[in-house]
Amino acid sequence: MALAATLVCVAAPPASAQTVPFIDTEDATLSEVDVGDGAVHPIVSFDVRNGDYARGAYDDDDAGLGRVPVHVAIGGAAVLKRRADGEGVLFLTGQSSNGFHAPRSDERSRPRSWYESNTIVGLAWRPVDGLSAAGAYAIKASPNGVAGTTHEASLTFLYTGKDVVGFLAPRFAATTRTKGQGGFYTIVGIAPAFPLTRAEDGPTLTVPVSVGAGWRSFYAADSGDRVYGSAGMSVAQPLKIAGAKASLQGEILALVRDPQLRRLDAPGGTTASVVPLATISIAMAW
Repeated sequence: MALAATLVCVAAPPASAQTVPFIDTEDATLSEVDVGDGAVHPIVSFDVRNGDYARGAYDDDDAGLGRVPVHVAIGGAAVLKRRADGEGVLFLTGQSSNGFHAPRSDERSRPRSWYESNTIVGLAWRPVDGLSAAGAYAIKASPNGVAGTTHEASLTFLYTGKDVVGFLAPRFAATTRTKGQGGFYTIVGIAPAFPLTRAEDGPTLTVPVSVGAGWRSFYAADSGDRVYGSAGMSVAQPLKIAGAKASLQGEILALVRDPQLRRLDAPGGTTASVVPLATISIAMAW
């Protein structure tokens, strides 16, 4: 679901002593997670969605309330190298995101409800304050056999510097498939954040906007070049849970797809031009 699919990340955390870069399993976009002290940081999340769409396209669960997919993600980040001032400069990051829903009649392989398991590992670098870059490799599988296994290699960038450009939080990712349906994918977006109160631990409104494109039949055989847009808003409330820096987040997005990308979703998904997607998530990082 474009930028905001990475719900394991706090959308706009309050100032803290340390943040780590984190890579989304669906589109390889980078975010920053507010964490505690130390070098190793576990990160877990849980979310409930009205549907599962990846990169603007149907991803084994339509945008409706019939099956209500849930996702559980477990991952973390390790600081491998620090600058002289103690700020992290090199990170190992990864996570496994797993999707579950009420199975359809054609999902007969066990475990029937476990339809998605995406695992990503990456090496992230912060050459200067505010700029993060990473190389990542993802394996995307379907435990109940509803979809095939694919492998992806990505380069991804995020800028959150303390200037006008950093306020927009621009990000970019480029992905190529090394196994499965071929092609190339790019996404570019912004996600400016606005504190809703003056309190450091108050809620934050984020407005994610992105444009994604699949090139050379990335979405399906003979699909050519396809494009979609995504825009919406999310509200995140920082919390403290079991010693973790946590976030409770609600988000609503609108996907706008080109005609061919819409048609590719039939018969399993909707062929509507605009698809509304809503997610409620909770994330914890130590």
